[in-house]
Amino acid sequence: MTNPPFAADPRLGAGLRIGVLALQGDFREHLRAVEASGAAGVGIRRPKELDGLDGLIIPGGESTAIDKLARAFELAGPLKDSIGNGLPVYGSCAGMILLANDIADPATDLAGNPQQTFGGLDITVRRNAFGRQRESFETDLDFKGLDFSATAAGVAPVHAVFIRGPWVERVGAGVEVLAQVEPADLEHASHAAGLPGTARIVAVRSGHLLATSFHPEVTGEKRVHELFIRMIRGDA
Repeated sequence: MTNPPFAADPRLGAGLRIGVLALQGDFREHLRAVEASGAAGVGIRRPKELDGLDGLIIPGGESTAIDKLARAFELAGPLKDSIGNGLPVYGSCAGMILLANDIADPATDLAGNPQQTFGGLDITVRRNAFGRQRESFETDLDFKGLDFSATAAGVAPVHAVFIRGPWVERVGAGVEVLAQVEPADLEHASHAAGLPGTARIVAVRSGHLLATSFHPEVTGEKRVHELFIRMIRGDA
């Protein structure tokens, strides 16, 4: 895994309080990324901890487990309210699933009830779309909105790691596509034989909400988190 040729400004997040949902998944890596920007990172497990946040990150992990734990900790309702009231939120991998309004293939519990999401993004996602753990892969992506990192050579691609990642099958009005995995990369995916010549959406934005299928927090890629902080500040 390679680090991008871009050093985040450690003062960019100064004065901001950014929460990371810390029920399950790789929340520690996101907290480190937030703190590297100069922001205060806060692990969120209880509804009262949402008070005073400038933004929130929903990490990768198991979307079904995060869903169940959020309801058990009585966080699901307050999270939905916060998103609806305009709290900036970035969802990574499982976080993308939990921000989606619709899941094409939702998991079900023992009673047959489909998993729930917090919603907010008018998209339909497919869980584990690129395959299981053994189909994990890495690729470089052209990613819109990163002009702040441009050099004389242009904007460097984002090195993306996909670990049981979802993809977006439908985007609604007002949802901007930021990045796609191109057909040449789909040879890594278990479904590739049935998807010739089809690019897959892996990063989107709608207003104050941002989501990626991949994990920038595990590669040292700082620009996705910087984009999110710029969104919080109203600079992107």
